Amino acid sequence: MKKVKITVMKTACYPDLIEKYENPLLHACDMREGQVFIANGWEKPKDFCDSAWESLSPFVLALAHGGEDFYNGWMKNKRSAMLSCNDGFRPVSFLLETMEAEAE
Repeated sequence: MKKVKITVMKTACYPDLIEKYENPLLHACDMREGQVFIANGWEKPKDFCDSAWESLSPFVLALAHGGEDFYNGWMKNKRSAMLSCNDGFRPVSFLLETMEAEAE
């Protein structure tokens, strides 16, 4: 099974939607652009957002098992995916990339 690199590419925040629809939160998303996580197959990386993992994990698992070319040519790199978490107030875009297996 291959490891998958998860890079935080963009973060967004929609204060107008937060003000209108969201109840106050004690702790909101703390992902930062450029942050990198390494997923070991099905295992959620340490300190990775639970909600984001729910959105990304099927793609991480597929890439870790050699899956590629999602949606017939969507990505320039067939062994990658650009996905976002499901937070409509603070969406985060992640780049998932299959890592080459380390030489044994």
